[in-house]
Parts: sequence; C-alpha cells; structure tokens
Amino acid sequence: MSASTLTARPIAGSLGAEISGVCLSDNLSDELIAEIRSLLLKYEVIFFRDQVLSPEQQIALGKRFGELETHDFVAGMPDYPEIIRVVREAAETTLNFGGAWHADVTHQECPAMGSILYAVDVPPVGGDTLFSSQAAAWDALSSGMQNMLEGMTAVHSARGPFGPQGRSKDNWKNMQVTTSEKAWDEMEHPVVRTHPETGRKMLFVNKTFTIRFKDMTEQESAPLLNFLFQHASHERFTCRFAWTPGAIAFWDNRAVLHFALNDYPGHRREMRRVAISGDRPY
Repeated sequence: MSASTLTARPIAGSLGAEISGVCLSDNLSDELIAEIRSLLLKYEVIFFRDQVLSPEQQIALGKRFGELETHDFVAGMPDYPEIIRVVREAAETTLNFGGAWHADVTHQECPAMGSILYAVDVPPVGGDTLFSSQAAAWDALSSGMQNMLEGMTAVHSARGPFGPQGRSKDNWKNMQVTTSEKAWDEMEHPVVRTHPETGRKMLFVNKTFTIRFKDMTEQESAPLLNFLFQHASHERFTCRFAWTPGAIAFWDNRAVLHFALNDYPGHRREMRRVAISGDRPY
C-alpha cells in the first residue's frame, strides 16, 4: 500500500474530508503516514470508515504521529492508560462528555497536537460530532478586530469541567473522572496562535477552558470572549460527521474546535480516544 492509494473526499467547504484506501490497523509505511499527516494539515480533520482497531493498534497508530499523553483528570483504560473510554450509557440523561465547543486540554502548557477517536458503539441515529476551523474563523474577522486580538493573551483553566464543583461532579458517571483542586491552575496562551507546521494564524480560545484575558477580570473579558466563542463556531466554518461502527476521526487540535452532540436518548455510545502530545502555542 502506498500514498497513491489514498482518496480524500471533502465533506464541507471549510474543513473535513473522508479518507479511503487505507487500513489503519496495518503496519503503514513512513510514506503513507506522511501522506495522512499532509491530509490532516490540509483538511484539519480527517475521517476513516470501517476500520477495525484493537487498543494496541490504536496506540501504535497514534505513536506514528508523536508521543501519546494521559489526561490530567480522566483515567485511561486499566491496561492502556493512553486510551480514554468516552462512554455514555443508554440510561444516562445528564450532560455528555465533550458536549460543548472546545479544543482538548488547552489548560495544559502544551495542549494536545491532535486526537484520534475510534467508534466502538454508536447509536442508530444521532451522536454526531461537529468540527469548526479556527483558521477560517480568524480569516473572517475584520482587520480591526484582528489587529486588536493579535498580541492579546488568554487565561485557560480546567476548573469548569474538572474542579471540585465542576460539571464532572454531576455528569460522566460511567467514566473514570476525578475532580481536583489542580483544575484551578491557570495557563496563559495567545488569543491568536500560529500553526507550527502550516504557519496559518487561527483563533485559540474556547468556551470550556478560556476564562478571561490576561490583566482583565472575567466580567471585563466576557463581552469579547462571548463574541469570539459565538463567532468561532459559526456554521460556515464547520463540518458534521455522522458516526458508524469502526469510524475514526483524527483532528488537528491546534486548528479546530469540536462539539459532541447529545441527541440520542435511550441509546449507548462508546468511543476510544488517544491524544498526541503537542507544543506550546505561540
């Protein structure tokens, strides 16, 4: 199998493509891995159908793109600490995991480069995931807004979902989530980051983890942050992926936000996720 066997079918105008012509459980050549990475950079999120991946194979695949990391607040599988089971049982009625626009773990000094999510069990309908291009969102801003945002710094924290009184306190009972005072730690990142591989500028704030601007109060920050949160997820920057068993989404966490829809009451949904370590935004 070579890179020439890959076919990319864009699924929306701003980002996203389904990739065919590859079995991700195989021992892929360096050439093929490089081509998959190139497609990820081009489309920002790429999808694969009808894959069969054991936990060992999913870990091996992720490691072809970089070191894997463990989550600060969500325990991995007992024998595979790099893998988080994102599971919602049919009887659950509370907020789902990932059910808000966000980029993963931006409370960290070096947020994840990307995530590979594998569908184990999906509802018959619903449970789609939305993705939004933050380069497209940046490009659509006026020059005046761009000039104001460049050079600004935002403060990120995990306290909303993972603090002692955070959302995980009453939700995600079937996942190994631990609340902690550590979630109150704060991390500063640029409001506008430069992609380390493509050089594109993109917004880098999200409603889950961004709490205020540096040297401003939360109340002072709220009007502009709320505008950016709404703008960043505008429908013209998004794509939507309908899951099927064995499907995979591989997204560039530096470049997109994502949102897991909670519209499948009475049905079970289980995913396995690995996250690839990233660099500090600049």
